[in-house]
Amino acid sequence: MTTLDPAITAPAEAGVGGGVRAPRVKRVRRAVHGVLLLDKPLGWSSNDALQKVKWLLRAEKAGHTGTLDPLATGLLPLCFGAATKFSQVSLDADKTYRATLRLGQTTTTGDAEGEVVIDRQDRVTAVTPQALDAARSAMLGEIDQVPPMYSALKHEGKALYEYARAGVEIEREARRVSIHKLDILSWHADALEIEVCCSKGTYVRTLAQDLGEHLGCGAHLTALRRTGSGPLSVAQAVTLDALIEMDEAQREALLMPPDALLGDWPSVELADAEAGRFLSGLRRRVTLPDAPAVRVYGSAPRVLLGSAHIKAGELIPTRLLSPVEVQGLSGRQALPQPL
Repeated sequence: MTTLDPAITAPAEAGVGGGVRAPRVKRVRRAVHGVLLLDKPLGWSSNDALQKVKWLLRAEKAGHTGTLDPLATGLLPLCFGAATKFSQVSLDADKTYRATLRLGQTTTTGDAEGEVVIDRQDRVTAVTPQALDAARSAMLGEIDQVPPMYSALKHEGKALYEYARAGVEIEREARRVSIHKLDILSWHADALEIEVCCSKGTYVRTLAQDLGEHLGCGAHLTALRRTGSGPLSVAQAVTLDALIEMDEAQREALLMPPDALLGDWPSVELADAEAGRFLSGLRRRVTLPDAPAVRVYGSAPRVLLGSAHIKAGELIPTRLLSPVEVQGLSGRQALPQPL
C-alpha cells in the first residue's frame, strides 16, 4: 500500500478573487535503503533534521543513530530502510567531539542556554598550563558521570528535562563512561577548546563542568560539534542546505550502503543455497574462528544479508534483512532460496 505524506491531497478550495486553489500534490513514499551522513545545523533537533531528510528522499522508513542537542552541530548518521536494522551499532560506537568551554561560570544546564548559578571568573587567571594538564589527565580513562538533569533520560515515563524545567531535582545514579582521548586544542583567557573521543553515553556538558571543577573555577559548554561516530567522519557529511538544493537523484547518490555502519567487521560470503538458508534464520557450519560480529553476504551478486556471530564453527544470525530488502539492495528479481 502506498504511504503518503501527512499533507495529502485536499479538496479544491476557493482562492482569492473567486478562483480555485490547486489541491496539494500527493507525495508518494518509497523504499530507500542506505545511510546518509548529515552535518546537522545549529538550532535543529535531531528528529526535525531526520524528518526533513526523510521527506526530501520520500523514504518510507528512517531513523537516526544518536541524538544531538539543538545547540550542537555535526555528524548525524541517518538510516533508511534496511540500514535501520543496524542503527544500534552506530549508537554503541565511540564518538568524537570538538567542544568550546567558557571557564569561570557554572550554569543550570551545563551549557550557554542555562542561567549562571556560580560565577568564579576571578579564579580563571589562576589557571596554569600545569593545572590544565592535570585536570585533563584526571578526566582520561574510565570515569563516573552523573547524567545532567537537562537530558532526555526518562524517570517514571518523563524526560529529566521536564522535571528540571519544573524546578524538580531527581536523584540520578552515576554511570561509568570511558574518555579515550581529551586534547587541548586552544586556550585563550576564559575560552578553552578541546577534542574528546569517548564511549557512548558520555555527556560532554557534564565533562565540561567536571573539568571546570578540577580547575577550581567552574565551566560550561558554549559550542559542541560531533566530528566522528565509529568509522564515520563529518568530513563525509552533507549539509542540510546543500541537500535541499539537490534533486532527488543527487540526494540518493549520497547514500552509503547499510554495511557502512558495520565498520571493519570481518565479512563472510555464502553461496546461493547457503545464503537462502541463512536468510531463513538457520545456523550454518563454517570453518572460521569465533567472532562476536561479522557481516554476511550472498554471492552473484554480492549483497548484504545481515549480521551474525561465529561460535564453535557455527554462523549464527543476529540481524537479518528481509527478502524484499535484499532484493532492493541487489536490484535482482530472483532471491537465494533454501534447498
